Amino acid sequence: MADKNQLPFGKKNYILMLVGIGILILGFTLMSLDGEEYGFGLLGITIGPITVMIGFIVEFFAILSKPE
Repeated sequence: MADKNQLPFGKKNYILMLVGIGILILGFTLMSLDGEEYGFGLLGITIGPITVMIGFIVEFFAILSKPE
């Protein structure tokens, strides 16, 4: 039987999750900083969404990687 006090993820998983959340916050901040009308500038339509996608990929990897 598994120990009830054991966390579902390891330390590496939690660190990767925090990094992913930081990247997501950075991406959404970049999109909000775009000065063009309706966010159609370089930050709002290219760099910000790419950064957000990278953040979601890091989160996906953090959840699926095996804890040590």
